[in-house]
Amino acid sequence: MLLAYLSQRLQVQVQSFKVGPDYIDPMFHQYVTKRPCRNLDPILTNDAYVKQSFERHSRGVDCALVEGVMGLFDGATGVDDIASTAHVARLLELPVLLVIDCSRLSRSVAAIAHGYRSFDPRVKIAGVVLNRVSSDRHLQFLKEALESIQLPILGVLRRADDLTIPDRHLGLVPTAEITQLDQLIDKFARLGEICFDWERLLPLLKRVRSLNVTTQDDKKTADATCSTSLRIAVARDRAFSFYYPDNLEILIQLGAEIVYWSPLTDPDLPENIQGLYFGGGFPEVFAQQLAENKSARVAVKTAIEQGMPTYAECGGLMYLSQAIVDFEQKSWSMVGVIPATAIMDARLTLGYRQATVLQSPLFKTGTAIWGHEFHRSRLNQTPTKPLYKLQGYNSSSSILEGWQAYQVHASYLHLHFGGNLEIPQQFIQRCLKFRESQVSAPN
Repeated sequence: MLLAYLSQRLQVQVQSFKVGPDYIDPMFHQYVTKRPCRNLDPILTNDAYVKQSFERHSRGVDCALVEGVMGLFDGATGVDDIASTAHVARLLELPVLLVIDCSRLSRSVAAIAHGYRSFDPRVKIAGVVLNRVSSDRHLQFLKEALESIQLPILGVLRRADDLTIPDRHLGLVPTAEITQLDQLIDKFARLGEICFDWERLLPLLKRVRSLNVTTQDDKKTADATCSTSLRIAVARDRAFSFYYPDNLEILIQLGAEIVYWSPLTDPDLPENIQGLYFGGGFPEVFAQQLAENKSARVAVKTAIEQGMPTYAECGGLMYLSQAIVDFEQKSWSMVGVIPATAIMDARLTLGYRQATVLQSPLFKTGTAIWGHEFHRSRLNQTPTKPLYKLQGYNSSSSILEGWQAYQVHASYLHLHFGGNLEIPQQFIQRCLKFRESQVSAPN
């Protein structure tokens, strides 16, 4: 709603950010602002990268807005606020706009707001947005309660049960699948205009000073850039849409040309490519269409069997498996280079994972990285040569996960390359070696 008003009504340049490991919310941000939304995640990257990313991408725009995650102080462990909205607000020295569900509140709203404001004095609560207000009388009760703690009300949102975005098993339905999305965004923009106190809110969204950050990571990327370009085919369509923009940009900065293609509709791979990248998404929703595009599946399998370096995350892992069994228990054939079947399940696997590389065609053995899992599928076989030893955040227990075959690195783990440049660097090097082997191979 805020982004819609700023972009459509005020027509200002606004850069959005999202705390945490999220793909779908940033799609909506980008759809509205026409600028890639940037994830700010101190675990998948680090504190310095979060600050560098915010400073770099908010430079030159009119407004910068960060969407939080979960509750303000809810961190990765449940016992501290690491990687929480509060953590990122402190890192970036940003004021917080606190949204409170008032559907079952009146005077208690002041106690809740006071508790949030006093819980950590390092976090500045700039004001509150009262959500799900039912009537003028209800609003009056809320205003009178908040007067006692002198916390400004910067927005009031009335109940609007008819104004919703459709969702399914992993959250919101992505933008590419929603019809009449423009009309919905227009409604949000009109509501945003009348529901917020823009005279007091706008100054909070404008950057008045810079953070004290270094740009050493930019120099590392530049130093590692390949002298010759290569082409990496990135699967991107309604089935595969979960990509951090930073990951793709880092590959480009390292010398790769990104070529997008669709496993749903393209009959073959792009020409003259040296690597494959399959992100996450919803292959289970489009399993029938993926299965019916047999020529694309054969092309992928042939390229992999010829040794083409391939990086696959979550949905990409499922696509490279033997088959996907959907929620209706129907089985659909996939690429088949991984000797396992992906079965959809009611159980949600979710959380940060610390991964130690055991053996991988792409990454150095012993490399320690942080990733994130978020899926409702499972494989019916355990890997014989696992990629990783995985541990949950602050957990002593571990599991073996990830598959390799030929030059494939496939796992349920989502990675952010900004936290570890060695990952894309190794991938690029493998792609270069593959190109050299193809050039030197006899006809």
